Amino acid sequence: MRILSFLFVLLSFNIFAQTENNQAVYSFPKIKSSITMPVTIPLSEISNMVNSSVKDLIFQDDSYTDNDNDQFKVKVWKTRPIRLVGDANQNIFIEVPLKIWAEKGIGTLGIYTYQETTFETVMYFKTALSFKNNWSVSTFTQPMGFKWVTKPVLDYGKIKIPITSLVESSLKDQQYKFCKTIDEQMAAQLNFQQYAVLAWNAFSQPCNISEEYNTWLKVTPINVNITPLKFYGNQIDTNIGIDIFSETFTGTKPEASQPVKTVMNFNFIPLLADKFLLQTTANIPFSEATNIAKKTFLNKEFDIRDSKVRITDIKVYGEADRIMIEADTEGYVNGTAFISGIPVYDETKKKIVLSDTKFKLKTSNLLQKLATSLFKGKIVKMIEDEYGIPTNELETSSKKSIEEAFNKEYYKGLKISGKVFNLKPSRILLNDLGITAVIDINANLKLTLKGL
Repeated sequence: MRILSFLFVLLSFNIFAQTENNQAVYSFPKIKSSITMPVTIPLSEISNMVNSSVKDLIFQDDSYTDNDNDQFKVKVWKTRPIRLVGDANQNIFIEVPLKIWAEKGIGTLGIYTYQETTFETVMYFKTALSFKNNWSVSTFTQPMGFKWVTKPVLDYGKIKIPITSLVESSLKDQQYKFCKTIDEQMAAQLNFQQYAVLAWNAFSQPCNISEEYNTWLKVTPINVNITPLKFYGNQIDTNIGIDIFSETFTGTKPEASQPVKTVMNFNFIPLLADKFLLQTTANIPFSEATNIAKKTFLNKEFDIRDSKVRITDIKVYGEADRIMIEADTEGYVNGTAFISGIPVYDETKKKIVLSDTKFKLKTSNLLQKLATSLFKGKIVKMIEDEYGIPTNELETSSKKSIEEAFNKEYYKGLKISGKVFNLKPSRILLNDLGITAVIDINANLKLTLKGL
């Protein structure tokens, strides 16, 4: 019943980032987001748990003299698995098929003749089930009568004595005892606190999402929201929402959060969306941004007034909230051009590009105003049109790997199915070391417990 313990894998996909292994640990923005998923629990799974906890021999009375010297012995077995059916009022109807052996003494003054019989019946119960916010389940089971499959009769040859009324009285007493047993077994088998602790601690372990770039993702659960249970004929449905902080690190593995021994109570919430928005970060160091600029522009030439200008060196760094591209040129213009812009995501180009560009030139040769304007127009347009940090590979590979993670059976009996509808950078942030893209992931998930 490890309902939550798979969730730490949901963010385990490749993030486009780069760092040297001997760099220090760097932390990037902590992103608050939520994961929401429908959970389906087939009643057959609860039935399996009940059947595994209820032995085939349910009851045994080996004394003739108990119960006011009733001269009656009885043994009760399960003949088939116990069956559960749900209704719309948070009740579970339980059907228990039984085979009963009975032996009855007939006589007086201490002299009895004993005869045995075997018969079958089906007992019915109604269990009201509620999920408490401390991760435990409480049930209240009531008897709902029984029906005879074969009635009990003692056969003395010519004399056949029905003992239906005697057995019925005993069965009614046993039904009330069975109610207590059912409630005790349900409470023991359906306590999710231990699984929530395991899941919470596993969820909090840093996950290596890119060995190539030594990139780590750390997820910190904040709280859990659960919608009321909905009962159907063959299953129970609910929605689970987990609020989290996700952080991306490069370099050395970050420390895990302190393990917990108990998980905080969850919150009941009337409704959670089937789809969810998950956010994480992708980090591009300025060294990588510079490499992209060099591959695009280094030694590139362009014309100015029948002369040529060649870019001899280029580097990218941050300045306040702007990306600065510093390009050294020679030829018609000998100097350094500074083109800065606010980084934004261009969905058409699938690139992080510059907007609101500004230009500044530092040169030793004096240029005419017209020539300076021509040079500015040429180099700024070239940077705006051609420079960009591609995210297409990030988006494609991440979508693929997330959907692979969404459609697996991580534990026996715990099946996940899901789909990513959209994945793209939504905000671009700058820090001292590079560019951080906040990635929005629109997806849905479904969790089914089967075969536990």
